[in-house]
Amino acid sequence: MHVTANGIRIRCTAEGEGPWLVMSHSLACDGGMWDAQAAALRGRFRVLRFDTRGHGGSSAPAGEYSLRQLADDLEGLLDALAIERCTFVGLSMGGMIAMSHALLQPGRLERLILCNTTSRIPPEAQPVWQQRMDTVAAAGMEPMVQLTLERWLTAGFRARCPEVTAAVAGMIRATPPAGYLGCCAAIRGLDLTDRLGAIAVPTLVIAADQDVGTPVEAARAIQLAIPGAQLAVIPSAAHLSNLEQPALFVQLVERFVEGVPA
Repeated sequence: MHVTANGIRIRCTAEGEGPWLVMSHSLACDGGMWDAQAAALRGRFRVLRFDTRGHGGSSAPAGEYSLRQLADDLEGLLDALAIERCTFVGLSMGGMIAMSHALLQPGRLERLILCNTTSRIPPEAQPVWQQRMDTVAAAGMEPMVQLTLERWLTAGFRARCPEVTAAVAGMIRATPPAGYLGCCAAIRGLDLTDRLGAIAVPTLVIAADQDVGTPVEAARAIQLAIPGAQLAVIPSAAHLSNLEQPALFVQLVERFVEGVPA
């Protein structure tokens, strides 16, 4: 289905029964990234997946986006669906949106699960983001496909699971260039670490031991900044830890909601 919120159309899928669990994907993916988790969790949650502005079936307006804008999209989506409180799972860009939203709307999120994400893009990383944007502006998404797969999935997983790898490649390839560029502009301006102490909801930070883009050190910085936050490190996985270790990922989500320490 589609919902109109914050001036755009947002594609979303809700399934299952129970308390709301909202899932937000990484850059250059869409809500299909969460298929395995939605199937596993919809027996005890009402799982909402949505395509971020510029991705999947959601609107992809031209121009630079901001994290405030993406957080406002989320707020509008929750309003449109009459979701008063939810547990929010965000991976990579989804985690950045979650932190931004938690700071803007502190009473809306019941729990936070921040996966394979960071709270700050350092100045030395700015040229990397600009290079990616220049590449996509000149040649579209195709040059990004293989380079992104190599960062996001371990070599062993890519060899063992070609179908999943192909599905991720398809999501990257299908991302509208305007949406990729707009979200890259939002991400490269990320600088939330010093503000995270204001987040007062129970928080689980999930990292992966082979994630070079958002390494364990970045996750630990978030954990230390958010009062009472927990940290779990998934072994044998890179950036898309939910795809490489789906059973363990779901277990961490379920146990955190149940109040079991990570």
